[in-house]
Amino acid sequence: MWTHENAPSPTRTADDASDPAGTAPPGPANPATPASPASPANPPSPLAPPAPPLLRNRSYMLLMSGLTTESLGAGLALFAVPLVAYSLTGSVLQAGAVAAVGQVGALLATLPAGVVADRVDRRRLIVAASAVGASLWVTVGIAAALGSLTAWHLALVLFGASVMGAFVDPATSGAFRSVVPTPQLPTALAATQGRDAVASLLAGPVGGLLFAVGHAVPLVAAAIGSAATALCTWAVREPLNGDTADARATRPVEALRQGLRFVWSVPLFRTLLGLFVVINVAFGGLLVGINLELVRTGVTPVLIGVIDLAVGAGVLAGAVLAPRLVARVRAGALTVAALVTLAVGATLMAVAQTYPAYVAVLPLAVLLVPAVNAGLAGYAAAITPLEMQGRLASIMGLTGLTAGPLIPLVGAGLLDRFGIGTALVVLAGLLVVTVAAIATARPLRRVGTPDTWADDALPSGVGGAA
Repeated sequence: MWTHENAPSPTRTADDASDPAGTAPPGPANPATPASPASPANPPSPLAPPAPPLLRNRSYMLLMSGLTTESLGAGLALFAVPLVAYSLTGSVLQAGAVAAVGQVGALLATLPAGVVADRVDRRRLIVAASAVGASLWVTVGIAAALGSLTAWHLALVLFGASVMGAFVDPATSGAFRSVVPTPQLPTALAATQGRDAVASLLAGPVGGLLFAVGHAVPLVAAAIGSAATALCTWAVREPLNGDTADARATRPVEALRQGLRFVWSVPLFRTLLGLFVVINVAFGGLLVGINLELVRTGVTPVLIGVIDLAVGAGVLAGAVLAPRLVARVRAGALTVAALVTLAVGATLMAVAQTYPAYVAVLPLAVLLVPAVNAGLAGYAAAITPLEMQGRLASIMGLTGLTAGPLIPLVGAGLLDRFGIGTALVVLAGLLVVTVAAIATARPLRRVGTPDTWADDALPSGVGGAA
């Protein structure tokens, strides 16, 4: 559910993050002293001129344009991958394994990628990684056109593209923090939720139609999306990170240790890292199980796409509500409410086990997810020093990436071994238990509304940062 900015989640809401400690009222996230006035995590001085609206922020709009195109392309590919894998292997278990291999690349690369994103020019990193990713997806289209596409080829491209995505994600997270003022972070991150919701709305039905034209056609869209990100990012004029000389002076392994110490020093980050992995596996596995059961029982691709359409509709509606919810409701309370809603929805689907129930329940189950993603991601970015943003994104992104290889394996494995009924009951039960554990976490309950986030800003030295 929550990762940072763009990382995978049950609804493929891209982008998210988390945060502090203790039992006292909203205050510092850590016993450490608040950031000094010079800290990058602090908001601008009250005497500074107001920031222009996001729609007039050229750099933000360029980044959003490229990432929106990439999100749509990735959504089409994400929809098609298990269907293409099934058509190549004839086995739901092997199809799940192919999809899982694709996620392993991101899992292996994410921590090194965060270090790199804080040490090099983020613009060049995004452009280079996106260009390589686009080239990899082009090979799938060529192989499919020649009739030579194999499951191994698809798995290797998924692996390589996920490695490239692992480098893009922390770089774009840091880039957002560089071009968007702190007070506008919740709105900007809510917009990313809406972006991904629109992509999800279109991915299902459009992906189904394209899949009917040619099984690999939706995968080519991923190449177009990656190319768009490269071009739009190249057009951004302002720096996407500060002076990297100090970062390069630190050995990479030590820089990674600094990032890990920083994240571990913040109680909420520490609390949510493991628990959100379980939530991602439970809800993501539930969706994979439903989709593969529909494939196995002969439901048409267009109707299967309606499942993704239902999720996208719920997330889009939630993204519209997110800025107001984040501004008025404490992020901790909002997170608990969203997770309870998700667990109730999973339970209802496990009980009903019908196509109409899936379509009706899913939009309501994910309605509050965008607000949680925007609130926790905005809070994490606001309290984290600018030079630590890449490592924060990659480390917290593990909540989604660790779940990535497990989601198709768990969903497909339970479906293959026990059938859809038992699979949904097991995954819904796991979700309920995990949500109950998160609801009792004191650090989560302490996270307030955006006007209190500056009080929790952490100095550069926390956790060993340079």
